[in-house]
Amino acid sequence: MSRHATMKWLRPAKPYFGVIFLQLGYAGMAIIGKSALNKGMSHYTLAVYRNVVATFLFAPLAIIFERRTIMQKMTMSICFKILLLGLLEPVIEQNLYYAGMKYTTATFTTSMSNVLPAITFILAWILRLEKVSIEELHSQAKILGTLVTVGGAMVMTLIGGPVLGLPWTHHIDKRQSINNSNVQHWDIIKGALMITAACFCWSCFYILQAIVLKSYQAGLSLTMLVCMAGAVQGSVLTLIMERKNTGIWSLHWDVNLVAYIYGGLICSGGGYYVSGVVMKERGPVFVTAFNPLSMIIVAFVGSFILDEQLHIGRVLGAVVIVFGLYLVIWGKGNDQTSLAESNEPDAIDQPHALNGVQHVCTNQIAGSQTPPSHFV
Repeated sequence: MSRHATMKWLRPAKPYFGVIFLQLGYAGMAIIGKSALNKGMSHYTLAVYRNVVATFLFAPLAIIFERRTIMQKMTMSICFKILLLGLLEPVIEQNLYYAGMKYTTATFTTSMSNVLPAITFILAWILRLEKVSIEELHSQAKILGTLVTVGGAMVMTLIGGPVLGLPWTHHIDKRQSINNSNVQHWDIIKGALMITAACFCWSCFYILQAIVLKSYQAGLSLTMLVCMAGAVQGSVLTLIMERKNTGIWSLHWDVNLVAYIYGGLICSGGGYYVSGVVMKERGPVFVTAFNPLSMIIVAFVGSFILDEQLHIGRVLGAVVIVFGLYLVIWGKGNDQTSLAESNEPDAIDQPHALNGVQHVCTNQIAGSQTPPSHFV
């Protein structure tokens, strides 16, 4: 395959690679974060430290590649929006998300997070960031796919069913299995409410990020500034909420440190930047549409690492989610096709345009044989 053909194939595939990277990163963070939470890590310090790590990692990149644009296009309006971005996801969403995970399991948390595409789709539709025409088939596919995805998430959440006897989970004793599968009812309700609220903040973050990127297109600088704002605001929140527990700030060579570094590099820094790049081309709905992938990954990997049992209901829900995801991707793909066709000149008018150009050129050539009147 020639280089030109390879680039022609890779160019439309870049957004898909980007969102798959995001979901792999989020899945890894769910596993690492739950392991650290089980060992007593504070979700407040997790939110602070991962944004501190992201700030220090992305600040040199922003200075090297975007030093001329960091402050050039900065206005009071953009500065306020960056502070709001730092509050929405790095502070509120992350604390609610991991607090909800503390009450439930990693698989349950990522399953509930599948309401994110639906919330984002509705907000983007209201704010006219997402083109929707009820009469068009691809718009109907996006709507139906969103509903199917949420339905699949609800199946995973509400329908348990028999436990799948996977070979690598046979070592789990009966008491541990009960503890993993029968979490306290009120804990599930509290966790579900926290995760749903977190998804709403996360969706608002994506919508606002898409708006900011239209006027402030320095992606590395925006990532660094958002993480810095989140680290400062999160530190204030942590000092208020955990003022009597100063030991949570201590750092050791353990899974907590892995969660801080991994979360900062992959999820906060890398996640914000990659989502921004994909969002410029495909919009916020496309970024969140792939969210179910992380749930499927966590459901299976969690059974290895966290000893979380898989149930028939979760597997059926995963199948439904994959179908809904396909519908959304198909609809978004046809959006791009329709947009490309609308931007192309009408093929019927092209011959007329060429004839017009030819006619003008002929007149100019013919006219050049006769001297202009003012030279006579």
